[in-house]
Amino acid sequence: MTPHQLKNSILQYAIQGKLVEQREEEGTGEELFQQIQKEKIRRIKEGKVKKEKPLLKITEDEIPFEIPENWKWVKLNSVMFLLSGADLTPDRYNSQGKGIPYITGASNIDNGILEINRWTEHASNIATKGDLLLTCKGTVGKTTILEEDKVHIARQLMSITPILVNTSFIKYFVECEVNNLRSQAKSMIPGISRSHVLNLALPLPPLAEQKRIVAKIEELLPYVDRYEEVWVKLEDLNERFPVNLQKSLLQYAIQGKLVEQREEEGTGEELFQQIQKEKIRRIKEGKVKKEKPLLKITEDEIPFEIPESWKWVRIGDIFSLILGQSPEGKLVSEFGDGLEFHQGKIYFGNKYLNVSSQKTSAPKKIAQPNSVLLCVRAPVGKVNITEREICIGRGLCAVHPLANMTVEFVYYLLASYESIFIRQATGTTFVAITGEVVKNQVIPLPPLAEQKRIVAKLEELLPFCDRLK
Repeated sequence: MTPHQLKNSILQYAIQGKLVEQREEEGTGEELFQQIQKEKIRRIKEGKVKKEKPLLKITEDEIPFEIPENWKWVKLNSVMFLLSGADLTPDRYNSQGKGIPYITGASNIDNGILEINRWTEHASNIATKGDLLLTCKGTVGKTTILEEDKVHIARQLMSITPILVNTSFIKYFVECEVNNLRSQAKSMIPGISRSHVLNLALPLPPLAEQKRIVAKIEELLPYVDRYEEVWVKLEDLNERFPVNLQKSLLQYAIQGKLVEQREEEGTGEELFQQIQKEKIRRIKEGKVKKEKPLLKITEDEIPFEIPESWKWVRIGDIFSLILGQSPEGKLVSEFGDGLEFHQGKIYFGNKYLNVSSQKTSAPKKIAQPNSVLLCVRAPVGKVNITEREICIGRGLCAVHPLANMTVEFVYYLLASYESIFIRQATGTTFVAITGEVVKNQVIPLPPLAEQKRIVAKLEELLPFCDRLK
């Protein structure tokens, strides 16, 4: 149950007569209703308020729930006066504190507290101290009990003046009816009319019971606030837990803690030598250019311990890297002919790349099938697998496995390095990592067979993280 639902439950119990006990000596809602009608007639005769057209009596269909025998169903109109607001032109209000406060709408009510930033010396639609203000346009249903002596209200507000009824009780009743009121709000700018409010069916308890109900609500609401604090923390924890669990699994995987090591599967060193032979072969065949050897890895660069059978390497030592380069804009078109073009993360799927609507007839940099695409511009560090040949722009780097390394292992390995790549990103307008950063990044290399077992274990466990989300 959310804090909002808990509060609504308390208010619902209150207006159904279930929050406090009934006491015979406190009288009945009928007796209070008759007193209210006499008071209404007196105020109308004295010219303090205008007489309004009487509303139809409440029908059985309008009664939403049972109430105690000593309560009475009435129309809200019968126990209060309602004042609608009116807007003022800019020349008739000020920000210098001259006149009385001018309240324009929901922006003036924050968590039940009235915030005043305008005043007027030309007030006409005046609400007075003790009235209940209700927002009726835009953000419908905000309320506050007025503590100022007088304020002018704009058309986004209504002012409810209860007659011999506890104002806080009416406030909590209206808050309980907010969803119903909002459902009746119409037009491009949602709003409720006077008739929506006047016709609300109010369960009327004796005045003394109203006061006890309000006291009990105000005793309970601080507990709701405390519950909300805990609930927000729990929701945040629940939201972060699957993500953190996924990160932990990836971290365990690249530290050699997710599956056991097996001597018969060989070593990372042996796989590294196989990769070097393949790189030399590719250079001889003219498939790739020979590059300057990367520096040896120092002790300071090693972030954590790995199994003895693994080996620390640089990305540029064991993968074929293609840094993206965008074709000329005029040579890229939506749903045209040519090679599929990708500039960044926009078409990344859950794991595998979705189809781009952009094509180019003049690709400059091509990613091979079964490569991992690494975002080198914001969002830095995001990864996806492409199963087909595509053209890549400057936002991507294609990482292609060698020596039969599985692309899925490379995908999970690079995914675990997202936060590390983010820390190395530079720039203001375009936050990015350079090709040098990618090439020189230190990573662990397990034997090939162990890589496959790591992938199998991750793909067994990661779906549980998705279910938790």
